[in-house]
Amino acid sequence: MRDRARHRRSRLGRAVGIPVAVAAVAGLAYGATLGSSGADARPTAPAPAWAAAEADGFASVHALGQRGTYGGREGETVTVRTLAELERYATAPEPYVIVVDGTIAVRPAGKEIRVASDKTIVGAGTRGHLVGGGFFLGPGVHNVIIRNLTICDSYQGVWNDKDHDFDAVQMDGAHHVWIDHNDLRHMADGLIDVRKDATYVTVSWNRLSDNNKAFGIGWTGNVRTDITIHHNWLRETGQRNPSTDNAAHAHLYNNYLEDVPGTDITSAYGVYSRGATSMVLENGYFRGVRNPVTKDATAALVQRGNVFSGTGGRNESGGTAFDPKRYYPYRLDKAADVPALLKSGAGPRASIGTTATAGRAAPGAARTLTVAKDDSGQYRTVQAAVDAVPEGNRSRVVIAVGPGTYRETVKVPAGKPHITLQGTGRSRKDTVIVHNRAAGLRKPDGSGTYGTSGSATVAVEADDFQARNLTFSNDFDEQAHQHLKDHQAVALRTAADKVVLDSVVVEGDQDTLLLDTAARDRTGRVYVRDSYVVGNVDFVFGRATAVIDRCVLSLKKRWDGTSQGYVTAPSTAAGRKGFLITRSAVTGDVAPRSFHLGRPWHAGGDATLDPQATVRDSRLGAAVRPGPWTDMGGFSWKGDRFAEYHNTGPGAGPESADRPHLSDAEAAQQEIADWLGGWTPAP
Repeated sequence: MRDRARHRRSRLGRAVGIPVAVAAVAGLAYGATLGSSGADARPTAPAPAWAAAEADGFASVHALGQRGTYGGREGETVTVRTLAELERYATAPEPYVIVVDGTIAVRPAGKEIRVASDKTIVGAGTRGHLVGGGFFLGPGVHNVIIRNLTICDSYQGVWNDKDHDFDAVQMDGAHHVWIDHNDLRHMADGLIDVRKDATYVTVSWNRLSDNNKAFGIGWTGNVRTDITIHHNWLRETGQRNPSTDNAAHAHLYNNYLEDVPGTDITSAYGVYSRGATSMVLENGYFRGVRNPVTKDATAALVQRGNVFSGTGGRNESGGTAFDPKRYYPYRLDKAADVPALLKSGAGPRASIGTTATAGRAAPGAARTLTVAKDDSGQYRTVQAAVDAVPEGNRSRVVIAVGPGTYRETVKVPAGKPHITLQGTGRSRKDTVIVHNRAAGLRKPDGSGTYGTSGSATVAVEADDFQARNLTFSNDFDEQAHQHLKDHQAVALRTAADKVVLDSVVVEGDQDTLLLDTAARDRTGRVYVRDSYVVGNVDFVFGRATAVIDRCVLSLKKRWDGTSQGYVTAPSTAAGRKGFLITRSAVTGDVAPRSFHLGRPWHAGGDATLDPQATVRDSRLGAAVRPGPWTDMGGFSWKGDRFAEYHNTGPGAGPESADRPHLSDAEAAQQEIADWLGGWTPAP
């Protein structure tokens, strides 16, 4: 038996952006909301994956009252074909998903259409074109997605045009903006301008070409902009590729800058870090670009893994920048693969924006089944809708569950993958699936008791399962059943791989959330985000590899009013990863110093198991014990893998023999990407 915790690889540190994200959840007790401006708003109806997509990078960070960037997905989807229609919906106060189907000529030339908050403007496949003008996002405008469009041809005959400030996308003081999969070219001034302290911006998978000025950022004396620029192909753009002035955090990765010899446009410089900018430039590919990387003496620019082919002139770096993974997870592609990857993948996609336009599901697109208590849906129970999914289903099926309380048990069998359960109410608390089984209760057929696994209200055994915007509950009454030996009462059990739980509540008492695998030798990865898990004894437990990100672990008293409990009970196999709790909060209306963060569950007394739980970059309430880990079933926690890193709050504490902390090097190998092992959960 080992006498100390073993800490293995990971990545994800602590910085200014993490406390902002944690602040969105850390102060909330169960029953409060995670929504912006106090509203727990979610989509009111199921949507195609492209309409429900959320940004990654800095646009995904919870800040300034906004929970990431998801555009107009909470509103109606409309299709527009004229400039008047586009302006009508783009400027409306309500959220909209606006599908541009066809070519819209902008008049007068160079006009920039004003865009209001909470909008997704998306091209219908490759048909969405805006010719002769662009978009403008003014001060305070937020939560905007501009996606899958071709925006072009406001050029007025002079490349360095001082008289015609005609951009493809200009933002002045906006925040939470995602510009993705567009083709931007041949405009009078810049292609993208991020100005006047605009922040929390992500620019991804675009083609920027045939222009003098590609991409400008900054132009104030303030150092506020946080921006992510990844997987963009900049070709035949003379300057500002990008030019970044006084950006607090600029993260550029997997971009391809190309200057082809013998063409009309010759690059003056590539990437430029100006003023007080802090920039990280990773795994980019520069071909034929003069002065590919330039920095001011006052700026910081850290380079990692970039490839330079046929370049010349200035190629600079220096200073101390920041760790992007302290703000959000991301995965780097190899720099050598970037040109081919972006030539095939950047710009508008035929698969984006087309389902709503067609008015019916395209081949292989998501199919929707509806459930409602009032007979307005196809089914009255969730299980009936699951039963209707064909065995061996090969594409996404969305089961849209209307508001109401569904007292039933639900099983999603292994042969029915790719199912999404999605509540259609305004809040995750509007749609509740609940039952009251417990491990010690006898089955009606007399075949024994349910056992812990069998007590689950909802059991998921199929891979690629998603749940969004609803509540899973087990309301077993412990006080009324004191004669029973086993009070374990699972609200949700997963025994599958690639499971996403997004904006849900999982509530119970003992053993609330069972994160399992289909078999001892099977992988089971689970990603839980922006959710609440409520309980008191081992209420997150099992042998799965699970990330709990930006969540509230809400502690509750036991049936008799006492405060004593355990948050986690991992049962991890040796050589696998257990539970990673990150950017979250552990809090509740319980007595101070009454809860442990976890204990090792050696299921069945199996000494070969190696339970693991890491809690990092999170806020710990006063209920957490100074010695946060404890033994279980005769097994010492010190023989397994339990650790903390950069936690805050009254329940946090310094490293000691009873409170191991990861070193920075160890923490660098225990991040979300390490846990998910090459899987990128659906947005």
